[in-house]
Amino acid sequence: MSGTFTLIDPATGQGFREVSRATVDEVDAAVARAVVAQRAWAALAPVARADALRSFARTVEAHVEELAQLEVRNSGHPISSARWEASHVAQVLNFYAGAPERLSGQQIPVAGGLDVTFHDPYGVVGIIVPWNFPMTIASWGFAPALAAGNAVVLKPAELTPLTAVRLGRLALEAGLPEGLFTVITGSGSVVGQRFVSHPDVRKVVFTGSTEVGVDVAAGCARGLKPVTLELGGKSANIVFADADLEKAALSAPGSVFDNAGQDCCARSRILVERSVYDRFLELLEPAVAAWRVGDPSLETTEMGPLISAAHRSAVEGFLDGADVAFRGSAPAGDGFWLAPTVVLAAPEDRIAREEVFGPVVAVLPFDDEADAVRLANDTIYGLAGSLWTENLGRAVRVARGVKSGVLSVNSHSSVRYWTPFGGMKASGLGRELGPDAAEHFTETKNVFFATDD
Repeated sequence: MSGTFTLIDPATGQGFREVSRATVDEVDAAVARAVVAQRAWAALAPVARADALRSFARTVEAHVEELAQLEVRNSGHPISSARWEASHVAQVLNFYAGAPERLSGQQIPVAGGLDVTFHDPYGVVGIIVPWNFPMTIASWGFAPALAAGNAVVLKPAELTPLTAVRLGRLALEAGLPEGLFTVITGSGSVVGQRFVSHPDVRKVVFTGSTEVGVDVAAGCARGLKPVTLELGGKSANIVFADADLEKAALSAPGSVFDNAGQDCCARSRILVERSVYDRFLELLEPAVAAWRVGDPSLETTEMGPLISAAHRSAVEGFLDGADVAFRGSAPAGDGFWLAPTVVLAAPEDRIAREEVFGPVVAVLPFDDEADAVRLANDTIYGLAGSLWTENLGRAVRVARGVKSGVLSVNSHSSVRYWTPFGGMKASGLGRELGPDAAEHFTETKNVFFATDD
């Protein structure tokens, strides 16, 4: 190992654990073990791989509280959220445990013989996970990848590696073979870059910033290896005059302040039809004031601290010169706290165009349906979004017009493990989750059998 780095508790600002940094040689050794393990794993009967993944899921279920407490300490997530995240990992594993026996190819009618297709695993898949949702996003990659017959090497973010490391050990406890699912801690410039450049890592999955995602995609292109990218977002929450304004306002804080706004799906722009703009703000203010920010170990807490002092400073930089309408509250003591903030903005303002990744939301008025779609699309991103209306025709038209990969009508749902997830434009490439995710970790092989004499 080439040294260590110190983990910081975001709620206190204090260091509490040292974690090792892997070297390139250690990454190479892990990949070599994965190559061997993958061959045996892919050769198993589909039912055997399915049973192994179900065992992994049961093991995770038995350790939900342990994983949740690790996430509270390492990431500052409220305990109620962290328990949901740990349970979600088990649910994702259970869902994709059904995939090995359902990765069916096709029989294609041809003249003179029989033509069939097979779904062959890539081999070793490298997964690079961000710090904002360490457990859940990791599972979106490793569960379908393993189900499809691949081995996985996974790099968690330097700031938040603990739950991923524990999941790697739980996989072994559940009976998965040594070397099949390896978690490697270290820096992106060493571990992540080696995933991209290593010839035996045949696919890369990256979740993180658009800027780094472009570099990852470029590196994968040089190696002619496929890549899935889930990147930034500047999602719009569109509120029409005919919507249930009370419900829309009450739900808005959760859509942007959950996880302290550190969510690429955060509805960080609220677009409100001009005729109800003032009324919506009147309803939004008490909802923001009621949003509970505090000790993440408390059951009643809805929002914890930001991940680091540096990130808090970056978020605060967006508020310089901003027209702050009102704010919620946050603790004043140690830790990386920031009160939920509502800003009145114009379309050209930086805060209305760039990803803040913090508990800040910009509110803008629009004039009509066409104007709402124009504003929603006035961004390089296209990940998620919501729209609030009681008019079904309008909901269909606007949903078709907004260039985002995941939209929700009269709700803020973004992620269900049984439905596809991913972005358009600068928000990424490819799709995760849903019924077809395991297939995305395979290559299609076509085989023709001649039957004519």
